[in-house]
This record gives sequence, structure tokens and C-alpha cells, in this order.
Amino acid sequence: MFASPAYAQAAGGAGGGAIMQFLPLILIFAIMYFLLIRPQQKKVKEHQKMVSELRRGDQIVTQGGIIAKVYKVRDDNELDVEIADGVRVRIVRSTVSQVLNKTEPAAES
Repeated sequence: MFASPAYAQAAGGAGGGAIMQFLPLILIFAIMYFLLIRPQQKKVKEHQKMVSELRRGDQIVTQGGIIAKVYKVRDDNELDVEIADGVRVRIVRSTVSQVLNKTEPAAES
């Protein structure tokens, strides 16, 4: 009719075929690693260090926006914080988003 059959032509002489096809994917992954994954891992490490160094008397901000003072460090995962005079709440350490004021460690005698 109006359309003639099309025949595939053999690919001729593309140098480094397989490597050249995967090169854009490798470059995209490398760019994503350096722009997204690596900075996020660094941020997580800094947060874990900050949370592990919390001690009594530190003034903190939780992820909910509550400003509190660390009253007691219970264990590896929990803190008792004072959000008002005489009002103490137990929170999970990982919910601390920022440390406002650090206290100095007690002098050893």
C-alpha cells in the first residue's frame, strides 16, 4: 500500500559500546551521591553526636518546637526534661533538634 517495509540496519562500528551506554547512568549516580547522599549522612552523624553529648542542665529544642531544660538523662534513649517550673516530661533523645545552651561538665575533685 502506501508504507514500505523498513529494515533494520546493522549498527556499524560504535567504539566502546557497552561502557558508553552506561556512562551517563554512572555519572548521574556519582552526582546524586555527592549532592544528596553524602551531605545527608554527614548531617545524621552530627545529629547523633549532638544527642549523645546531652547532659543535665542543657537547654534544648525538641522537634515539636518545645524549649526545655534537661533534668535527668535516663538511659541511652530517654531524657527527662523540664518544660516549665515543676513540669517534667520524658522524651526520646532522637526528638531533640537543637541544643541552645550547653552546660560545662562538673569539675572532678
